Amino acid sequence: MQIEEGTKYQISQGAQENFNSAESLTVIAYNGITVQFTLGEGKGHGSMPIDHLSYLLKKSNLTQIPNKRALLHMENNDEQIV
Repeated sequence: MQIEEGTKYQISQGAQENFNSAESLTVIAYNGITVQFTLGEGKGHGSMPIDHLSYLLKKSNLTQIPNKRALLHMENNDEQIV
């Protein structure tokens, strides 16, 4: 699992109650052991061990939202400007 600053996750409906009813979570810092994050809609911030983040991903409580740069890169691979 690759964790980078700026990675954004969508929070499932069932897990939103644990995250101040926020719909998204954005990683702001990662030191290999702990992830610091902000919640969408200005609903707060926090931190958690990487093991817990992995657990939430496996349980589908969090789903990574692809960033726009990655989407553009995937689209550009199909079409080459000559």
